[in-house]
Amino acid sequence: MPLAMNRDVFITCAVTGSGATQERSPHVPRSPEQIANSAIAAAKAGAAVVHCHVRDPETGAPSRRLDLYREVTARIRDSETDVVLNLTAGMGGDLVFGPTERPLPLSPQGTDMAGAAERVAHVRQCRPEICTLDCGTMNFAEADYVMTNTPGMLVEMGRMMTELGVMPEIEAFDTGHLWFAKELVSQGVLRAPAMVQLCMGVPWGAPDDLNTFIAMVNNVPPDWTFSAFSLGRNQMGYVAASVLAGGNVRVGLEDNLWLEKGVLAENWQLVERAVSIVENMGARVIGPDEVRTRLGLEKRAMA
Repeated sequence: MPLAMNRDVFITCAVTGSGATQERSPHVPRSPEQIANSAIAAAKAGAAVVHCHVRDPETGAPSRRLDLYREVTARIRDSETDVVLNLTAGMGGDLVFGPTERPLPLSPQGTDMAGAAERVAHVRQCRPEICTLDCGTMNFAEADYVMTNTPGMLVEMGRMMTELGVMPEIEAFDTGHLWFAKELVSQGVLRAPAMVQLCMGVPWGAPDDLNTFIAMVNNVPPDWTFSAFSLGRNQMGYVAASVLAGGNVRVGLEDNLWLEKGVLAENWQLVERAVSIVENMGARVIGPDEVRTRLGLEKRAMA
């Protein structure tokens, strides 16, 4: 693949995620107010896009409550800081099996399976510019947890997103996910050119070595927009790698809690460091208006 560095880069900040990180850092936001404030601070630091999950304000556990999504959306939209809103639609596809000799019944701790309409209900109400579509099923880190997204579920969710006028950000954790994403476009479920997030180093998807990353990039159609990230200590390395490969970047506490060894980060600090890397490479960090123009996005009020 010839080097085709991206000279006009947008940064996405993944603000809080759904992982069990709330007890590992005091900076992981929990309440809608904390999540919105962290997203706004990230936007002020240079993030054009904020990717948001919601959490139970008391426990910090991941949640799909519509009232929490509506409050986060309202707080971000009502602020004086403009930013492209990207809401997850990845919740509701969690299977946790029992022990290996007795996998059924499923464990009630962590299992959360919902229908397509329920998984997209907050997108219908909040009307973000972007929402995520995890484009495949995979073993996901823990021993008995499977992230479940069947072809039929993805077709139905993708159609709903397209009909709502919200751009799906295709989350690709391996090359097969890109294969299926291209099939969704060929079927007319998703519109082309599509948008992809290459998720590197997430156990047990694509490892974050550069050979695998280039294989992922080579499977993205040339007219699509892509971004990439890796976890933990490799987060900032992938800022540079993605820009060099022609992509955009994602940072944030969903993927990495540390600014440097022994120093816990805040979202705005991770964005600030990503801005510095991008600009020192000779590229330009673009803002939300340019992102909307490039991707054909429309900022709308909640339903």
